[in-house]
Order: sequence, then C-alpha cells, then structure tokens
Amino acid sequence: MTLAIIAGRGDLPALVAAAADEVPLICGYEGIVLSGLEADLKFRLETLGTLLLDLGTRGVTQVCFAGGLDRPALDPSKLDAETLPLVPMFMQALQEGDDGALRVVVDLFEKTGFTVLGAHDVAPQLLAKGGVYGAEWPDAQMRKDAQVAATHILEMSAEDKGQACIVAQGKVKAMEDVRGTDAMLVDLSGVVDGILFKGPKENQTRKVDLPTVGPGTLESAHRAGLRGVVVDAGDVLVLNPEKCAALADEHKLVFWARTGE
Repeated sequence: MTLAIIAGRGDLPALVAAAADEVPLICGYEGIVLSGLEADLKFRLETLGTLLLDLGTRGVTQVCFAGGLDRPALDPSKLDAETLPLVPMFMQALQEGDDGALRVVVDLFEKTGFTVLGAHDVAPQLLAKGGVYGAEWPDAQMRKDAQVAATHILEMSAEDKGQACIVAQGKVKAMEDVRGTDAMLVDLSGVVDGILFKGPKENQTRKVDLPTVGPGTLESAHRAGLRGVVVDAGDVLVLNPEKCAALADEHKLVFWARTGE
C-alpha cells in the first residue's frame, strides 16, 4: 500500500478510505476512537518521528489527513529519539493558529518526502456540488445573508478563528472558534431566520481541514432553530449528501451550495 490516512474523529476517514484506489494504511491518533475503521498504527505527537520512519519503511508515498483532531499538548516525558529533533517545529506549530499549525504539519510530511493529498483528492465526490440539496430553496434574504457570511469569513481569515458563522437579517450573530461548529450552534439563542454558513478562510490550504458538513450539521442547525445551511460549492466537503438532503426536507431546512459567488 502506498497511501496512509491520518485519521481523526467523524465519518470522513472511513469515506475517504472507501474511495481510495487501494486499501490504505490507517494511522489513528492515540486516544481517539475511529468511526467505521480500525487503526493499523497508533501514534501521538511525541512519536511522530517514528511514525514518519515507519511509513517510509512500509512503502507509503502519499498521506491524507481526514477527520477531526484536537490540538495536542506536548509531553516531553513521552518523546522518543526519532521525534526529539522535531521539537522546535512542534513548538512553532503549537504557537500558530489552527491554519498555521496545519501548514507546519503539512510542511513536515512534505519535507520528509511524502505527497500530502487533500480528502477531496482521494474522494472528489465529497466536494459540495452547486445547487440545492432537497426541496427548500433560498429566498432573496438568505442569498444576501450568505454573502454577508462569506465576506465575514474572509475578513476574519487573518485571525484564524474558524470556517463557519451564523448570519440573520444581514447581521453576523456568531462566529465559530476553536471549539467547532457544534459548540457554536449549542450556544446560539434568540436568533430568528438565521443561516449557518461554512466556507474556507482566505489562502487556506486545501490539503488539510477543508470545511465539512454532514447529517449531524443539519440536525444541529435544526435544533438551533435556523432556516438553512449554506456552503460554497467546490470548497466544502459534504458527507452522506443523500442523508443530508433527506434531513433538510424532514426539517424544512434549506441546504444550498452556492456557485459563482
């Protein structure tokens, strides 16, 4: 096998693995329970150097990061000999914002000789296709709110806060932070006729951490009392799109992938 998936939480790793041309090697971060997959290898930040060597020994040439990972803390007592030289790079990454940290990790794998693939490179069918999923269509206000949201995400890119926000009647009501989209929706209150928007930050690497929505996103948006979920076509991953469309219909939500904006 030449492809390794660095797997995190959620359904994305299993969907990417199923779409691969060959059976991939699954690398799971210690302490994370994988969904629909078994890890062939376990690792942690303090043993990443050993993982890189192991992947090379096994003939792996391509690596794909898929699924959620919390930013780890570095425990010096657990460092192995192969990882010790990487500590300065780790310290730089841990001081960066989310996107900056991901760029450091991607750079480390590429400098070691691996080709880093985005989840959409392995499973292009997961990219949001332009149009409406389901029966409900966006009205003029929702289209305006989506543009406000997209502009806000781009304007906040330098602060590296998140890839999602809530907009209602032309005003930004909430912005995703390091806790993620679900936490933002749980905290939401008093928003009428709002939408959840997800899209990439400006100059965001597409190799890791593209915005993702799935059935759970639709359920959370419904519980939060929102009117719809809007994403940018071609820049957001949609997990289980048929189920997402069915949930949008069940809850009378708009699920729309914008094009041309």
